[in-house]
Amino acid sequence: MTLLLSCQEISKSFGSRNLFQTLSFGIFSKDRIGLIGPNGSGKSTLLKILAGLDLPDTGLVVRSRSLRTGYVPQETDFPDQSIQDILCQAKVKDATSSPETEQAVIAMTLSRLGFEDCTLPANSLSGGWKKRLAIACELINSPDILFLDEPTNHLDLEGVIWLEGFLKSADFAFVVISHDRDFLEHVVSRMMELNQSYPRNLFTVDGNYTAFLQMREEFLSGQIQQERSLNSKVRREVEWLQQNPKARTTKSRSRIQEAHRLTSELGDLKSRNKEEFTQIDFSTTRRDTQKLLVATNLTKSMGDKQLFSGINFTLSPGVRLGILGKNGSGKTTLLRILAGELSTDKGTLKYADGIKIVYFDQHRVQLPPKITLKEALASDGENVIYQGRSIHVNSWCKRFLFNPDRLDLPFERLSGGEKARVHLARLMLQPADILLLDEPTNDLDIPTLEILEESLASFAGAVVMISHDRYMLDQISTVLLGLGNNLETRLYADYKQWESSQIPETPKTKQKEAALLKSTLPRQKKMSYSEKREWEQIEGKIEVVEKEVNRLQKELECLTDSTQLQAKCQILDEKQKQLEELYLRWEELEEINK
Repeated sequence: MTLLLSCQEISKSFGSRNLFQTLSFGIFSKDRIGLIGPNGSGKSTLLKILAGLDLPDTGLVVRSRSLRTGYVPQETDFPDQSIQDILCQAKVKDATSSPETEQAVIAMTLSRLGFEDCTLPANSLSGGWKKRLAIACELINSPDILFLDEPTNHLDLEGVIWLEGFLKSADFAFVVISHDRDFLEHVVSRMMELNQSYPRNLFTVDGNYTAFLQMREEFLSGQIQQERSLNSKVRREVEWLQQNPKARTTKSRSRIQEAHRLTSELGDLKSRNKEEFTQIDFSTTRRDTQKLLVATNLTKSMGDKQLFSGINFTLSPGVRLGILGKNGSGKTTLLRILAGELSTDKGTLKYADGIKIVYFDQHRVQLPPKITLKEALASDGENVIYQGRSIHVNSWCKRFLFNPDRLDLPFERLSGGEKARVHLARLMLQPADILLLDEPTNDLDIPTLEILEESLASFAGAVVMISHDRYMLDQISTVLLGLGNNLETRLYADYKQWESSQIPETPKTKQKEAALLKSTLPRQKKMSYSEKREWEQIEGKIEVVEKEVNRLQKELECLTDSTQLQAKCQILDEKQKQLEELYLRWEELEEINK
């Protein structure tokens, strides 16, 4: 792998607020990096710095010569132009390419991303197809690194699965900010968390999300143990200081300095180990009714298109129904029918008397951008009424990790994740028997997602939820409703069962053809004695070289001298070539051994 970009001691602040300090790391030619971190930790800002759209306050970002980068923001608005015209404008003109060649590149890029009709106006596309077009606008210029900021936000499940497959086969390096845990598990080979819980604000692990969780747990546990050990040492030093020795020798002055250093280090450790979480707990009416809602034979069409028919289910306390389906299958329409915003064409809905339903729209209530955070959290004054108790807005904002000093901040200046926390705060003030949630996970960081999952799991009423977060669906749902399979609606036990139902069964004739083809293939030669010995030893050789590569990569992240950096990069490149040759040989030997 080749070093494409190197960050050396970069820092960034907004006003008096430090986002991150002294970050140092490198991005290599085959890197598939997942970047996570709490809301407000500076992930989007860091991505813009890496893409060259912003500058660090201090430190240096070194890019390889002729490096091409692409950047896909969270939201992209397109003018009233065709898809073809949008891509033509995005293509960087090349004096050596003919117009015919450029048109061929554009057509190939659109085909690669699944576009069929290039004459459609870009601003008429759904959120998922706009995301594909935004990616196409960057791919058209063949980037070496693609930076993607929350690309799964506002995508339906079909779009997330498409993006997952696309990135798996990518021939470029990429850095993706995402809080979709299943997506990270399947797509990335290196995880980075931006968080002030770490000594240099960054924790990096080679591997997928599961490997990252294990290593992070070990690191944080070790850091807590380090705090306990240091706390005991500082306590002994403080006791010694309080004895006030009569003679202050050079030796004792040195001990005093060491005691102050240890005290400062302990304070830093305590600050890093302090964990704060959003406190989410939805209000319920504590209704005893066992049948909150009964849906019978629900059928709905939009124009000439029938969305679904024959839907039957009962919502009782503790039932958590997840809704799955492709774009246009009627997921949001069904939720709006349950909320009473739309009527059914056929079928009936029977509600319990005095039922209270709270609906969380995926587009969320549009709060005026100029109102303050205080007005957004407590629209009626200085207090909110939560579960029958009056709570001052200062205490209420802390529950959602807002400092009271920020209450006068305009709502429009909050990050996407901070705005999402405000909407959850408003939702919690409404007692409900049934929660209808349309994509509630958008913009939330992973710690908040985990708290949201716990709260929904313990909610005493019923929950109906649309989400593209497969992990959350599996964690929360007691049953899943699948829409869109030739108007057939079925209930599924979990996501895996639904996913299996989407794969058409292989006809037996194809199985027979495959078996026949296999029988006609020439038999492979047997492995010789020397090849067998080589095959037995090659995995060990690969492991040794991989460890050497990892060691060199970590050394690179700490280097600031350009001469040393260049020399180390050359050694790393040689080791990478050696590793690739070993893998190629290993594949050859594996094929012979079959």
